[in-house]
Amino acid sequence: MRKTIIFDLDGTLLYTLEDLKEAVNYALRTKGLSEHSLEEMRKFFGNGIRYAFQQAEPSLPDTEIDELIRLFREYYAEHSMDNTVPYDGILPLMKILSEQGCRMAIVSNKVDEAVKDLAKHFFGDYVKVAIGNRADIRRKPAPDSVFAALEEMGAKQEDAVYIGDSEVDLATARAAGLPCITVLWGFREKDFLVEQGADCFAERPEEIPGILSGI
Repeated sequence: MRKTIIFDLDGTLLYTLEDLKEAVNYALRTKGLSEHSLEEMRKFFGNGIRYAFQQAEPSLPDTEIDELIRLFREYYAEHSMDNTVPYDGILPLMKILSEQGCRMAIVSNKVDEAVKDLAKHFFGDYVKVAIGNRADIRRKPAPDSVFAALEEMGAKQEDAVYIGDSEVDLATARAAGLPCITVLWGFREKDFLVEQGADCFAERPEEIPGILSGI
């Protein structure tokens, strides 16, 4: 069994969609733009906040997207935990993995400061390495954040598994040369994930230890 687990954050460990929606809509509303529903937002996230705004307002120039991102970050810094919670079964899963001697890290396209704050608040007993979007690391699906996490943990690539919920996570795992467990409680539907090449699924967190034992 591989003992190093690299987790995605949003849609994998934490239900963050409601708070992300509110922050995006705050920025859009502030600039007099149309707001979006929760289900629309579900499709926007996974590839960073710039991508989300580009999906929400495809015709906007970069300078206006920059202003929306600024407003988003301003709001989200104060409201990132209003409705955000770990998915059912995630904390028991981490306890089990820790007892089995696993080391865990989080890599995300969310802003690095927010990733570290959320990881410490919700998973501080289990996760010591959390890496988000920052200037010196290319965002996922580039493998940089995965390699940075492995280096920080002193772990080897051949001992690691990636766990995520989206096509971006699948591509990240491939780029990093890691097997990928795709969870089905997150932001994407199974049929879409199969189309993207996913072939190892977990429907509930409690299934993950058994899956890991076969990788």
